Amino acid sequence: MASIQIIGIVLLVLGLALIGVEMAIPGFGAPGICGIISLGAGVAMTARSLQQGVVIVIVIIVILAVMMAVIMTILSSKKVKGPIVLEEEVKGGQYLSSSDLEYLVGKKGTAVTDLRPAGKGKFEGIEFDILSDGKYIRKGEEIEIIRIRENRIIVSSIG
Repeated sequence: MASIQIIGIVLLVLGLALIGVEMAIPGFGAPGICGIISLGAGVAMTARSLQQGVVIVIVIIVILAVMMAVIMTILSSKKVKGPIVLEEEVKGGQYLSSSDLEYLVGKKGTAVTDLRPAGKGKFEGIEFDILSDGKYIRKGEEIEIIRIRENRIIVSSIG
């Protein structure tokens, strides 16, 4: 075996390993690009003819399909943590509805940011994301909560 073919085989193995890493990690990044380049160079270095190159490419595609099936089986099992799986459960009582915010209507506070129309306001020491009633309100102005609409706190300027 010529040394160029040995280098080609090493590139094929390296390319398969890099694409395996890319299958396990979400996104299309450096391992995937380097793996594709390594596989292409490996095929070019090991194939002696066009027919042999086609056979090598078909074998690589079959190996990649088997690798993908194995990696998907491993990642879908409960024993292995996936890289993009949310581990915490979202519990039901953590969301506020419009009725939960109704107690704020009539409260007076200060605009923490400029409201154009969205921004932040401070009421009784607590900052909220708020919307003005359509008018521009400068930072530091006194404001009052006039209504709650679809979980949005609507304010107007006092004065």
